[in-house]
Amino acid sequence: MNPENSMLTHIRPAVTLLALLTLITGVAYPLAVTAVAQLAFPEQANGSLIRDAVGKVRGSRLLAQPFDGAEWFQPRPSAGAFATVASAASNLSASNPALRQRIAADAARLHGEAPGAVPMALVTTSGSGLDPHLPPDAVRFQIPRVAAARGVAAADLERLLERHIERPLVGPEVVNVLALNRALDDNR
Repeated sequence: MNPENSMLTHIRPAVTLLALLTLITGVAYPLAVTAVAQLAFPEQANGSLIRDAVGKVRGSRLLAQPFDGAEWFQPRPSAGAFATVASAASNLSASNPALRQRIAADAARLHGEAPGAVPMALVTTSGSGLDPHLPPDAVRFQIPRVAAARGVAAADLERLLERHIERPLVGPEVVNVLALNRALDDNR
């Protein structure tokens, strides 16, 4: 028996199988999943983008983003500065002095904005660092600051908040801060 033929009898099926599995798992399967996602969940599959009146993308309902200024509702803090590449928790333990100092500084700053206890969601980061939602009480805490900065009645902001509370089938009520701020911007 020719050693070259023997080697080809083993290599040819291995290379053929590698090519076939690469086509199935690297091309066909991803295309099938993408097609199903586009058909069943087109909004989510395309990033749940929020656009302004002229069609310009202003953000995604799935990702938090920072807002500068007292006239905006603020999302929870981000350990990765709202960068999607560096999304993650800070991995600082509750006993870490740096975490305690940051939370204390944030709580002191926020305590000056409104009376009462500062909601935990406004001083703690989410697991991803990009959570776009806040509990309604964390948004209510910010109403006096936003009302004063915009010169609007707090009751008007409370009504706007009530219209933006999402009540999922499972889990607590939440408010998408970007959607709320977009509505706030539209109501100028």
